Amino acid sequence: MAISKNDGVREKVKNIISKFGIEINRLDRRFITLKPERECRGNVLLSYIIDPFLLKEGESVSNNHTNHWESLQMAKTFLDLGYCVDAIHYGNKTFIPRKNYTIFIAARTNFQRIAQLLNEECVKIVHLDTAHWLFNSTAEHKRCLDLQKRRGVTLASFRPVEPNLAIEYADCATILGNDFAIGTYSYAQKPMFRVPLATCTAYPWPEDKNYQTCRNHFLWIGSYGLVHKGLDLVLEAFAKMPEYQLTVCGPIQKEKAFEKAFSKELYHTPNIHTICWVDVTSSEFVEVTNKCVGVIYPSCSESGGGSVVTCMQAGLIPVVSYESSVDVHDFGMILKDCSIDEIRNSIIKISSLPAEKLKSMARKAWEFARTNHTRERFAEEYKKVIEKIINTYGH
Repeated sequence: MAISKNDGVREKVKNIISKFGIEINRLDRRFITLKPERECRGNVLLSYIIDPFLLKEGESVSNNHTNHWESLQMAKTFLDLGYCVDAIHYGNKTFIPRKNYTIFIAARTNFQRIAQLLNEECVKIVHLDTAHWLFNSTAEHKRCLDLQKRRGVTLASFRPVEPNLAIEYADCATILGNDFAIGTYSYAQKPMFRVPLATCTAYPWPEDKNYQTCRNHFLWIGSYGLVHKGLDLVLEAFAKMPEYQLTVCGPIQKEKAFEKAFSKELYHTPNIHTICWVDVTSSEFVEVTNKCVGVIYPSCSESGGGSVVTCMQAGLIPVVSYESSVDVHDFGMILKDCSIDEIRNSIIKISSLPAEKLKSMARKAWEFARTNHTRERFAEEYKKVIEKIINTYGH
């Protein structure tokens, strides 16, 4: 998505009136004010991803993570509702509120510090894009410990979520993911509103896909935190299944210790094809998915499983952990314990289904993603949630 005069966002973004901080070129010191096209009904402070507000004419919002577009749309929602929006980077540790705010909305990072500085009547909404940090970190450490016991190698935690009390200091929360992610915060007894994860692109249904020839080929795709996302388990499973093919897409070379520990599986196992990072908006990604029947993703903790939803958009059958926090209904498979044996058995079970059944499941996954995980759906649902919160708190 480009910020341009045509989409209406540029007209709002161009109302940048100030930049805060000593090192003004650093994203975590920027302060941007956006004004609505009508009389301002109150001030909103948004602490999330600031990058999309700083794009030059014609530049597109990054597709590296869904939160870039998400942050832009969140601001646009409040602008459309008549609020002035002050946007800062979620990591801004120097920002001090200098006005009263009607609503504060932010990611977990830095939430507690800023929340304590706001006027008492400000409604504080935390936007949760991970499971609770205690669950997340505990689950990842367990994965690392299990790997140490299996392979005799110690790999450091790569995706820890910093300790925070965001949910404790929030009045309510919006959250990506499903009941799994919500459940990790239920102890706080705060109102929680689920909003759908939005993928950055949609793909046409692969009409000519041959499910007879692709039934034994699966895809693992993910970002940083390869042990966290279960790539080690998937590699070990497929290394013992030479008749099944696995394609691996991810920043393998960015995690040198992992790459070294699994060099044999990644680069010297005939049925495992490692192509590292691939742009999900590219024709290369479509070519990869058209050769695969499903995506295998045994992550230990997520809030929405963006890579899985993207693959569903491309017509892949999801084989995922419960902790991936993705709804798969009758068109996918939930792994119960993510053991190597369970992964192997699940792959065999999916691959053994009739071609027509595979096509039916893939079609349902594709339809579900196109209905529930688009930017249009996120914008629609997020606005409904915000209007409900505004009405509840009298703003």
